[in-house]
Amino acid sequence: MKKLVLAAALTAAASTAFAGNMQEPVMEAPVVVEETTASSSAAGVWIPLTILAIVVAAIAADS
Repeated sequence: MKKLVLAAALTAAASTAFAGNMQEPVMEAPVVVEETTASSSAAGVWIPLTILAIVVAAIAADS
């Protein structure tokens, strides 16, 4: 009789652990990081070289 009561108690305790519906897991949206490409050092040289060429052309035309 004691084993029957013990089995009933364990069954009742175990069944409450699985009460309710299975829900789908909540998935968070993935974080997207957009990397900016670093411009090469040569790209920053074109503007000063162009200005230098204009100044040199103006000085040569003035002579």
